[in-house]
Amino acid sequence: MECRIVNKVAKRLAIAGCIAALVETTIVFGALAEPPDFSGAWIPDVKDQKRQETVNMPPWKPEIVPQVQHLIAEEKAGRPFLVLSHCLPHGMPSWMLITHNPFELLMTPGRITMLGEVDGNRMRRIYLDGRQRPEDPDLTLHGYSIGHWEGDTLVVDTTAIMPQAYIAIGEAVGIPNNGDMNVVERLHLTEPNVLHDDLEITAPKVLSTIWKTTRIFRRYPDRHYEITEGECEQEDLIPGKDQFGNDIFVPNAQGAYGTVHTTK
Repeated sequence: MECRIVNKVAKRLAIAGCIAALVETTIVFGALAEPPDFSGAWIPDVKDQKRQETVNMPPWKPEIVPQVQHLIAEEKAGRPFLVLSHCLPHGMPSWMLITHNPFELLMTPGRITMLGEVDGNRMRRIYLDGRQRPEDPDLTLHGYSIGHWEGDTLVVDTTAIMPQAYIAIGEAVGIPNNGDMNVVERLHLTEPNVLHDDLEITAPKVLSTIWKTTRIFRRYPDRHYEITEGECEQEDLIPGKDQFGNDIFVPNAQGAYGTVHTTK
Protein backbone atom coordinates (compact mmCIF):
# COMPACT_ATOMS: atom_id res chain seq x y z
CA MET A 1 0.00 0.00 0.00
CA GLU A 2 2.77 2.42 0.99
CA CYS A 3 4.63 1.62 -2.25
CA ARG A 4 1.56 2.52 -4.31
CA ILE A 5 1.23 5.87 -2.52
CA VAL A 6 4.93 6.62 -3.05
CA ASN A 7 4.65 5.74 -6.74
CA LYS A 8 1.64 8.03 -7.19
CA VAL A 9 3.42 10.90 -5.45
CA ALA A 10 6.54 10.34 -7.55
CA LYS A 11 4.51 10.35 -10.76
CA ARG A 12 2.75 13.56 -9.80
CA LEU A 13 6.05 15.22 -8.94
CA ALA A 14 7.53 14.04 -12.25
CA ILE A 15 4.56 15.40 -14.21
CA ALA A 16 4.76 18.72 -12.36
CA GLY A 17 8.47 18.90 -13.11
CA CYS A 18 7.90 18.24 -16.81
CA ILE A 19 5.21 20.93 -16.99
CA ALA A 20 7.47 23.45 -15.28
CA ALA A 21 10.30 22.61 -17.67
CA LEU A 22 8.01 23.00 -20.68
CA VAL A 23 6.74 26.37 -19.44
CA GLU A 24 10.30 27.58 -18.85
CA THR A 25 11.40 26.38 -22.29
CA THR A 26 8.44 28.10 -23.93
CA ILE A 27 9.27 31.37 -22.19
CA VAL A 28 12.93 31.17 -23.19
CA PHE A 29 12.21 30.34 -26.82
CA GLY A 30 9.52 33.03 -26.94
CA ALA A 31 12.06 35.59 -25.76
CA LEU A 32 14.60 34.42 -28.32
CA ALA A 33 12.01 34.55 -31.13
CA GLU A 34 11.12 38.18 -30.45
CA PRO A 35 12.84 40.21 -33.22
CA PRO A 36 14.68 43.45 -32.41
CA ASP A 37 12.71 46.65 -32.78
CA PHE A 38 13.67 48.42 -36.02
CA SER A 39 10.63 50.69 -36.01
CA GLY A 40 10.93 54.46 -36.13
CA ALA A 41 12.60 57.17 -38.22
CA TRP A 42 16.21 56.55 -39.25
CA ILE A 43 18.71 59.23 -40.29
CA PRO A 44 21.50 58.26 -42.75
CA ASP A 45 25.12 58.83 -41.78
CA VAL A 46 25.94 61.08 -44.74
CA LYS A 47 29.52 61.65 -43.57
CA ASP A 48 30.20 57.92 -43.81
CA GLN A 49 28.51 57.83 -47.23
CA LYS A 50 30.97 60.47 -48.46
CA ARG A 51 33.90 58.57 -46.97
CA GLN A 52 32.95 55.40 -48.81
CA GLU A 53 32.81 57.25 -52.15
CA THR A 54 36.60 57.06 -52.16
CA VAL A 55 37.61 54.19 -49.85
CA ASN A 56 35.15 51.54 -51.07
CA MET A 57 34.34 52.04 -54.72
CA PRO A 58 32.29 49.39 -56.53
CA PRO A 59 34.36 46.83 -58.49
CA TRP A 60 33.33 48.26 -61.85
CA LYS A 61 34.06 46.29 -64.98
CA PRO A 62 36.93 47.82 -67.02
CA GLU A 63 34.58 49.09 -69.72
CA ILE A 64 32.46 50.86 -67.08
CA VAL A 65 35.34 52.72 -65.41
CA PRO A 66 35.61 55.50 -68.08
CA GLN A 67 31.90 56.25 -67.66
CA VAL A 68 32.35 56.65 -63.90
CA GLN A 69 35.44 58.83 -64.33
CA HIS A 70 33.52 61.07 -66.74
CA LEU A 71 30.67 61.50 -64.26
CA ILE A 72 33.10 62.40 -61.48
CA ALA A 73 34.81 64.97 -63.72
CA GLU A 74 31.48 66.49 -64.75
CA GLU A 75 30.44 66.86 -61.11
CA LYS A 76 33.71 68.60 -60.25
CA ALA A 77 33.19 70.94 -63.22
CA GLY A 78 29.78 71.96 -61.91
CA ARG A 79 27.80 69.97 -64.45
CA PRO A 80 26.53 67.08 -62.30
CA PHE A 81 24.56 64.29 -63.86
CA LEU A 82 21.16 63.78 -62.23
CA VAL A 83 21.09 60.21 -60.95
CA LEU A 84 17.84 61.11 -59.18
CA SER A 85 15.80 62.56 -62.02
CA HIS A 86 12.25 62.79 -63.36
CA CYS A 87 10.85 62.26 -59.84
CA LEU A 88 11.45 58.52 -60.15
CA PRO A 89 12.05 56.44 -57.01
CA HIS A 90 15.69 56.12 -55.96
CA GLY A 91 15.39 52.40 -56.59
CA MET A 92 17.53 49.66 -55.13
CA PRO A 93 20.25 49.69 -54.06
CA SER A 94 20.68 53.47 -54.48
CA TRP A 95 18.07 54.31 -51.86
CA MET A 96 20.08 52.58 -49.16
CA LEU A 97 23.41 53.73 -50.60
CA ILE A 98 23.02 57.49 -51.10
CA THR A 99 19.85 58.77 -49.44
CA HIS A 100 20.32 62.02 -47.52
CA ASN A 101 16.77 61.97 -46.18
CA PRO A 102 15.36 59.95 -43.30
CA PHE A 103 13.10 56.96 -43.75
CA GLU A 104 10.64 55.28 -41.42
CA LEU A 105 10.39 51.56 -40.75
CA LEU A 106 7.00 50.10 -39.85
CA MET A 107 7.00 46.59 -38.38
CA THR A 108 3.75 44.67 -38.81
CA PRO A 109 3.01 40.91 -38.82
CA GLY A 110 4.62 39.33 -41.87
CA ARG A 111 6.00 42.55 -43.29
CA ILE A 112 8.32 45.50 -42.77
CA THR A 113 7.40 48.64 -44.70
CA MET A 114 9.95 51.33 -45.44
CA LEU A 115 8.61 54.83 -46.11
CA GLY A 116 10.90 57.50 -47.50
CA GLU A 117 10.82 61.24 -47.11
CA VAL A 118 10.42 63.69 -50.03
CA ASP A 119 8.85 61.50 -52.74
CA GLY A 120 5.46 59.90 -52.36
CA ASN A 121 6.62 56.89 -54.40
CA ARG A 122 9.57 56.05 -52.16
CA MET A 123 8.39 52.85 -50.46
CA ARG A 124 9.73 49.34 -49.97
CA ARG A 125 7.92 46.26 -48.73
CA ILE A 126 9.98 43.50 -47.15
CA TYR A 127 7.87 40.33 -46.84
CA LEU A 128 8.52 38.10 -43.82
CA ASP A 129 5.65 35.64 -44.27
CA GLY A 130 7.73 32.79 -45.68
CA ARG A 131 6.89 33.39 -49.34
CA GLN A 132 9.37 32.50 -52.08
CA ARG A 133 10.62 34.60 -54.98
CA PRO A 134 7.89 35.10 -57.59
CA GLU A 135 8.39 32.98 -60.70
CA ASP A 136 7.43 35.69 -63.19
CA PRO A 137 7.66 39.02 -61.35
CA ASP A 138 6.96 42.49 -62.67
CA LEU A 139 10.23 44.40 -62.57
CA THR A 140 10.26 47.56 -60.46
CA LEU A 141 12.89 50.09 -59.41
CA HIS A 142 12.79 48.89 -55.80
CA GLY A 143 12.51 45.24 -56.75
CA TYR A 144 10.84 42.44 -54.81
CA SER A 145 12.16 41.94 -51.28
CA ILE A 146 11.68 38.88 -49.08
CA GLY A 147 13.33 38.52 -45.70
CA HIS A 148 13.88 36.30 -42.70
CA TRP A 149 15.49 36.59 -39.29
CA GLU A 150 18.82 34.98 -38.45
CA GLY A 151 19.02 35.69 -34.75
CA ASP A 152 18.94 39.47 -34.39
CA THR A 153 19.83 40.06 -38.04
CA LEU A 154 17.24 40.69 -40.74
CA VAL A 155 18.39 39.11 -44.01
CA VAL A 156 16.71 40.60 -47.08
CA ASP A 157 16.97 39.23 -50.62
CA THR A 158 15.88 41.66 -53.35
CA THR A 159 15.37 40.59 -56.96
CA ALA A 160 13.20 41.67 -59.91
CA ILE A 161 14.92 45.05 -60.13
CA MET A 162 14.53 47.06 -63.32
CA PRO A 163 17.74 47.36 -65.41
CA GLN A 164 17.35 51.15 -65.29
CA ALA A 165 17.88 51.21 -61.51
CA TYR A 166 21.22 52.83 -60.70
CA ILE A 167 24.11 51.61 -58.64
CA ALA A 168 25.05 55.02 -57.29
CA ILE A 169 27.91 56.18 -55.11
CA GLY A 170 26.61 59.75 -55.03
CA GLU A 171 23.76 61.87 -56.32
CA ALA A 172 25.77 62.69 -59.46
CA VAL A 173 27.70 59.43 -59.98
CA GLY A 174 25.94 56.20 -60.82
CA ILE A 175 25.55 53.55 -63.51
CA PRO A 176 22.37 51.63 -64.46
CA ASN A 177 22.68 47.99 -63.40
CA ASN A 178 21.58 46.86 -66.91
CA GLY A 179 19.80 43.75 -65.65
CA ASP A 180 20.12 40.57 -63.56
CA MET A 181 20.99 42.44 -60.35
CA ASN A 182 20.52 40.86 -56.92
CA VAL A 183 20.89 42.69 -53.60
CA VAL A 184 21.28 40.88 -50.29
CA GLU A 185 21.13 42.96 -47.11
CA ARG A 186 21.87 42.10 -43.49
CA LEU A 187 20.36 44.68 -41.19
CA HIS A 188 21.33 44.61 -37.53
CA LEU A 189 21.63 46.93 -34.55
CA THR A 190 25.18 47.60 -33.38
CA GLU A 191 23.80 49.82 -30.61
CA PRO A 192 20.19 50.31 -29.48
CA ASN A 193 19.72 53.18 -31.95
CA VAL A 194 22.39 52.48 -34.60
CA LEU A 195 21.40 50.34 -37.59
CA HIS A 196 23.94 48.85 -39.99
CA ASP A 197 22.90 47.68 -43.44
CA ASP A 198 25.53 45.30 -44.83
CA LEU A 199 24.88 45.03 -48.57
CA GLU A 200 26.12 42.47 -51.09
CA ILE A 201 25.36 43.65 -54.60
CA THR A 202 25.62 41.31 -57.57
CA ALA A 203 25.33 43.03 -60.95
CA PRO A 204 27.08 40.93 -63.60
CA LYS A 205 26.50 43.47 -66.40
CA VAL A 206 28.50 46.27 -64.71
CA LEU A 207 30.40 44.81 -61.72
CA SER A 208 33.31 42.40 -62.01
CA THR A 209 32.63 40.83 -58.58
CA ILE A 210 30.13 41.14 -55.72
CA TRP A 211 30.34 44.58 -54.10
CA LYS A 212 30.20 44.48 -50.31
CA THR A 213 29.50 47.75 -48.54
CA THR A 214 27.83 48.98 -45.36
CA ARG A 215 25.58 51.96 -44.68
CA ILE A 216 24.85 53.36 -41.24
CA PHE A 217 21.58 54.85 -39.96
CA ARG A 218 20.79 56.41 -36.59
CA ARG A 219 17.57 56.70 -34.62
CA TYR A 220 16.91 59.52 -32.13
CA PRO A 221 13.76 58.54 -30.19
CA ASP A 222 14.11 61.43 -27.74
CA ARG A 223 13.89 63.96 -30.59
CA HIS A 224 10.68 62.47 -32.02
CA TYR A 225 11.75 62.69 -35.67
CA GLU A 226 9.04 62.21 -38.27
CA ILE A 227 9.35 61.97 -42.04
CA THR A 228 7.74 64.90 -43.84
CA GLU A 229 5.74 65.34 -47.01
CA GLY A 230 7.44 66.58 -50.14
CA GLU A 231 7.52 66.07 -53.88
CA CYS A 232 10.57 66.49 -56.08
CA GLU A 233 8.33 67.96 -58.80
CA GLN A 234 8.01 71.09 -56.66
CA GLU A 235 11.55 72.04 -57.70
CA ASP A 236 10.13 72.70 -61.15
CA LEU A 237 7.14 74.69 -59.87
CA ILE A 238 6.54 77.93 -58.01
CA PRO A 239 3.38 79.35 -56.39
CA GLY A 240 1.23 81.33 -58.81
CA LYS A 241 -2.34 82.22 -59.80
CA ASP A 242 -4.66 81.00 -62.52
CA GLN A 243 -6.92 83.29 -64.58
CA PHE A 244 -9.53 83.22 -61.82
CA GLY A 245 -7.13 84.19 -59.06
CA ASN A 246 -6.91 80.70 -57.57
CA ASP A 247 -3.68 79.66 -55.87
CA ILE A 248 -1.90 77.10 -58.06
CA PHE A 249 1.61 76.03 -59.04
CA VAL A 250 3.11 77.35 -62.29
CA PRO A 251 6.26 76.26 -64.16
CA ASN A 252 9.53 77.55 -62.77
CA ALA A 253 12.07 78.79 -65.31
CA GLN A 254 15.06 76.47 -65.52
CA GLY A 255 18.63 76.93 -66.61
CA ALA A 256 20.46 74.75 -69.09
CA TYR A 257 21.14 72.12 -66.41
CA GLY A 258 17.88 72.43 -64.48
CA THR A 259 17.01 74.37 -61.36
CA VAL A 260 19.39 72.42 -59.13
CA HIS A 261 22.48 73.22 -61.19
CA THR A 262 24.79 76.17 -61.01
CA THR A 263 25.79 77.94 -64.20
CA LYS A 264 29.37 77.44 -65.32
